Amino acid sequence: MPNGYWIARITVTDPERYGAYAEALPAFVERFGGRFLVVGGRYDAVEGEGRPRNVVIVFDDYEMARACWHSPDYAEVARLRQGSASVDVVIVEGVGP
Repeated sequence: MPNGYWIARITVTDPERYGAYAEALPAFVERFGGRFLVVGGRYDAVEGEGRPRNVVIVFDDYEMARACWHSPDYAEVARLRQGSASVDVVIVEGVGP
């Protein structure tokens, strides 16, 4: 079964407030079997507009990635970053295990 991924592109505008979200997120994601593949790091925006922070999280499958995002508990965690960043997120299905 193909993996599911959260792919996020982020511009942090309030580092202190965003930091609370970034600190809370890993433990929450792990409850859904997710693990971080990319967190920040160097990047090269070779086409289109880049953002300074990029994050990729892998889940066992697309349904689990969606379940994590849409869970009421994640809504509580996401509130921690409100007003602290501009964020684009897509949930995508991979091509294989």
